[in-house]
Amino acid sequence: MKLYQNLATIGFLKNSYVYKFLFVAFIGIHIPLIGILFFVLYSKANFSTAALLVFSLIMTLLATGVTLFILKKLMQPIELASKALNDYRLNKTVAVLPLHFSDEAGLLLSNIHNSITESEKFIIEKQDLIYLLSHDLKTFSGHPDSLARLILESNPTEEIAELAQLICQSSQEQFKYIDKFIKMLKDQDQILKVVEDEVIIDLEDVMLTIENQMRLLMKTKKISLVKKLDVSTVKLKIDPELLIRVIFNIIHNAIKFSFSESQVQFSSYTDQEKIYLKITDYGVGFDNDKKDKIFNKFTKMGRLGTSDETSTGLGLYLCKQIIEKNGGTLTATSEGENKGASFTIAFDSIA
Repeated sequence: MKLYQNLATIGFLKNSYVYKFLFVAFIGIHIPLIGILFFVLYSKANFSTAALLVFSLIMTLLATGVTLFILKKLMQPIELASKALNDYRLNKTVAVLPLHFSDEAGLLLSNIHNSITESEKFIIEKQDLIYLLSHDLKTFSGHPDSLARLILESNPTEEIAELAQLICQSSQEQFKYIDKFIKMLKDQDQILKVVEDEVIIDLEDVMLTIENQMRLLMKTKKISLVKKLDVSTVKLKIDPELLIRVIFNIIHNAIKFSFSESQVQFSSYTDQEKIYLKITDYGVGFDNDKKDKIFNKFTKMGRLGTSDETSTGLGLYLCKQIIEKNGGTLTATSEGENKGASFTIAFDSIA
């Protein structure tokens, strides 16, 4: 940056990054000519045409090398801006950038600094709001749990006691979900930083966790979850908690749009090149020509579930973002209305 700073002190170069480049290139082009002129005019020794040619080639190569070296140094503001963006994207590191330059490179540095600062401020404000909402959700979730425990203390019938136990279990699962959600937000790297190391994930444990969270919903809609795990353990570059959340949301979505007394299937398999996790339901489905639109944010394809469950229009969008950020793909297929749907997560196989 020292060369760039020195050139910025020259009056006619101060406000133009292009002029800085042209100035250096102009000087570099004329160095060989100046050298040859001095050689011819001031050399007292006799020299041949071959000697002049060799001297000219040496001066040209030397001037080219020096000019390219200086131009590379002059690229440092752009490299600094690129590094700042990359560090923020991968590691959420906010770099300290120089903001006092007035040319195009200085404007780029200033805009990147302001954009990163505003982005950080927005993220912090959004997180504060989510923490507040999560706290309130925990409070509201505690009400059904308290009422269910009061019912259990009043010696109810066996059927009512079973329902009260299900309410308690559902409330506890909600508490766990909210706590995990808050923990993931507080540790931003789990969501925003790509996992660099391979993680061994036990799909049996993943499905057991999801089944526990889905038990009440599946019982209410009389839907069974069928597992077919050709691959029970996978090695992936993704946070296991994030993968659980993605599979949970897709299965929850499948149950929402499934008809009563049907089933949802979860299968895992590999073709040596990729690992596939597939969720299939036999519900309302969709027109296959709209398979990409269902991943849009706040999609107009959003509709009520088969038991009038509401949808935010964000679930599948977020799932796709998480999977793609971690190097995978998420696709959907359906044979048409009321013919079910399949969602397939694919990751490159890691040896």
